[in-house]
Amino acid sequence: MQMGMHTDTERCVRAVQSKDARFDGWFFTAVLTTRIYCRPSCPVVPPKPENMTFHPSAAACQQAGFRACKRCRPDTSPGSPEWNQRADLVARAMRLVADGVVDREGVPGLAARLGYSTRQVERQLLAELGAGPLALARAQRAQTARILIETTPLPMAEIAFAAGFASIRTFNDTVREVFALSPSELRARLPKKSPGSTLTSSVSGSASGSAPGVLSLRLPFRLPLNPENLFGHLAATAVPGVEEWRDGAYRRTLRLPYGHGIVALTPRSDHIACRLTLSDLRDLTVAISRCRRLLDLDADPVAVDDQLRTDPLLAPLVDKAPGRRVPRTVDEAEFAVRAVLGQQVSTAAARTHAARLVTTHGDPVDDPEGGLTHLFPAPEALAAVDPDALAMPRTRRTTFTTLVHQLAEGSLNLGVESDWTETRARLLALPGFGPWTVDVIAMRALGDPDAFLPTDLGMRRAAQELGLPSTPAALTARAAAWRPWRAYAVQYLWATDSHPINFLPV
Repeated sequence: MQMGMHTDTERCVRAVQSKDARFDGWFFTAVLTTRIYCRPSCPVVPPKPENMTFHPSAAACQQAGFRACKRCRPDTSPGSPEWNQRADLVARAMRLVADGVVDREGVPGLAARLGYSTRQVERQLLAELGAGPLALARAQRAQTARILIETTPLPMAEIAFAAGFASIRTFNDTVREVFALSPSELRARLPKKSPGSTLTSSVSGSASGSAPGVLSLRLPFRLPLNPENLFGHLAATAVPGVEEWRDGAYRRTLRLPYGHGIVALTPRSDHIACRLTLSDLRDLTVAISRCRRLLDLDADPVAVDDQLRTDPLLAPLVDKAPGRRVPRTVDEAEFAVRAVLGQQVSTAAARTHAARLVTTHGDPVDDPEGGLTHLFPAPEALAAVDPDALAMPRTRRTTFTTLVHQLAEGSLNLGVESDWTETRARLLALPGFGPWTVDVIAMRALGDPDAFLPTDLGMRRAAQELGLPSTPAALTARAAAWRPWRAYAVQYLWATDSHPINFLPV
């Protein structure tokens, strides 16, 4: 799918008339006669083409005076794949907006993280999305408020605080404007099943108190989704105390802006069941964003698989188990540290090294529902580790200490706003960082969908078995036809192995 699909009226009309759910999140349909906006797959009778206009974001629809459809709930569509497959200014800005930066730091903070002026950021977002950063953040706050209204018994005042609104009046006005219902009317409509992102849940404590809030949500995605390599990889590499597989769910601790959390993610046929325990409900939006990123839920699997099928040797792998995603991370710095710990050792040894650091330097957490005990140590804590206490070769100790010091100082940034090309160059300049380490960080931490691992032993073995070139240079040349989805090709090639990362745990 190409950028700016909302400008291709003919294709948009066809998608709406066929109620094609693959295009949900790519664009939104605004109906001039009803002043309502919908997702392309809305179950109602499609309006006449002359009454449709198309917008690139829910925020743009709201800016133009349209309110969200009560049937298809377009505000809960899967996110646009563009923001995770692109590395330009707009995509990086959208990833930061999803991570709650505008609410915490304002538009100046967003611009500072991107290295541009506030005016430049606003101009580019308006040009491509029809809405500036404040409007995009407002739309996100409205969706967070709706989740809390429909899934918790919290008082409306506390929901307004947790969703990031500055006042009760602004909260009430925004919810009424976006959904054409007051907050109390939204809650009165329950219970109701919907194609959106919420299920029933309960909350203990309050947004501002110390007792954690427990919420059960459903995270939508575009079909197909193959959960085996996604959850198999996360479970097989889980660091004891920080991650675990329990009762059919991947569970882990989360370090969040206002506190900490624990999430349990369970694969279902048409959604991911997500149970969140948060010490501060203001972290809800960020937690959801990071879980979606971890599971690559905003990917466009049809576009990915169609491209990979053009290679006759990859096509059978894709046809056998379509919809593979790239397992990513909820914490880029954590993953980089774990990549270094895993250099030239087995998966079990890497987990052991990480578990020792967690036990000694991680922040303890309570987990009444399972066996999680700590947050993964922050770079600042790891920078204080005595290198002589690390059970690894001297050269890898140097690699480890250099990495954590640069992360702690902020001279190396692996966040969602990072420039992929610049970050790759910075990583390659670190001692002990070769192409494999840099590319695995690019694939799983930075989120580059075209990251490739031609020197990986499992990749080379799979390539040889399939009849693909097995030398790094020849495999890279062959993989040029797979771009920009080479990271997904890696998942399909890895899946030919019998390693536990490729199977859901029993």
